[in-house]
Amino acid sequence: MTDPNDAAIGDAAELVDQLRELAGADPADVRQVVSEVLAALDRAAGGALREHLPEAIRAGLDGADPARL
Repeated sequence: MTDPNDAAIGDAAELVDQLRELAGADPADVRQVVSEVLAALDRAAGGALREHLPEAIRAGLDGADPARL
């Protein structure tokens, strides 16, 4: 049986690899996409995600462009 923590760590590592690949093109674009995704997740969670994120990331959510989603 697979440990759920191991699966989550593997998924996170895969996501990091994908973001690094995207960042090669333009890191600013990747930051914007990540901010937009986190903003969408926060909206879907009724604002509950925001309170669990560091201040620097919360500040970025306010500048996310929902029109690009």
